[in-house]
Amino acid sequence: MTTPYPVPSATEEPLGSVTRVLALTEGDGVDSFLGTSLPQISGRIYGGQVVAQGLLAAAATLIDDGDGERLPHSVHAYFMRGGDPNEPVAFNVERLHDGRSFSQRRTTASQNGTPILAMISSYQEEQEGAEVQLPAPDVPRPEEITSALEIFRTIDHPVARFLGRTAAFDLRHVEGSIYLRPAPEATGVQHLWMRARGRVPEQAAQTVHRALLTYVCDQVMLEPALRSQGLFWRSEGMSLATLDHAQWFHRDVDAGDWMLFVQDSPSSQGGRAVARAQVFDSSGRLVSTIAQEGMIRTPTTTTRGSGRWGIRVDGED
Repeated sequence: MTTPYPVPSATEEPLGSVTRVLALTEGDGVDSFLGTSLPQISGRIYGGQVVAQGLLAAAATLIDDGDGERLPHSVHAYFMRGGDPNEPVAFNVERLHDGRSFSQRRTTASQNGTPILAMISSYQEEQEGAEVQLPAPDVPRPEEITSALEIFRTIDHPVARFLGRTAAFDLRHVEGSIYLRPAPEATGVQHLWMRARGRVPEQAAQTVHRALLTYVCDQVMLEPALRSQGLFWRSEGMSLATLDHAQWFHRDVDAGDWMLFVQDSPSSQGGRAVARAQVFDSSGRLVSTIAQEGMIRTPTTTTRGSGRWGIRVDGED
């Protein structure tokens, strides 16, 4: 049996709940693992959780040959069905390739034998190379911006109360949030700061920090697309689902540091929208690039949205 990847538990809540969920247990097969889920007001598993768990499941199968741990540098995932947070999730890993510098793994997440997510992740030994990156934009610092937590406390709504109690990361939108109303201008650009609410354990490996970034980013990735269409999270009849997720890690991540998301949405069409993000740390280092495509449906003369948020639901087309 393959030992699950070690994820130390944070002592402060709600971050502690996230780290405990990311700590998988042994499954039935050699490279199989089991995971649980955090409760969700939508009644479906949060997509970022499954991708982060899959990243850690694959990392557990990598062999340290003495040259150091191979760190995740890219992940490509497809959501196929909505998951039930009350049922365990089985993660089965296939060892595709182990080269001199890179390793690739295919991971399938299933419930009751039915796949809900399929992903391929790649890992690399630490190596020297050219250091080039885009500069971080000059935007207001997080200390100058209202926290989403403060906004949630002013909203008399079950979703706001749930997020205020369970959100493990502090979010601060430079252009203002779109929780209660659309942005003043329909533009597909967004900047926000984000960091963990609580101390990430010192013994947490870099792979765990990268998994935490993967976990949280799904909360905000499609917001630039909503802004570009003049929508907001409480738009009547809107249904939203993440279809796929691609992410690259460029440099070490510190989930306890403020991270700046520089986001845009270049296109929306046919009920689908694509969104991108460059993630910088507080010193201006580019640590990750992320892309997602999502389904965004709103009522029209012939169709209407379901009013549900989450990952794709089985049977939807």
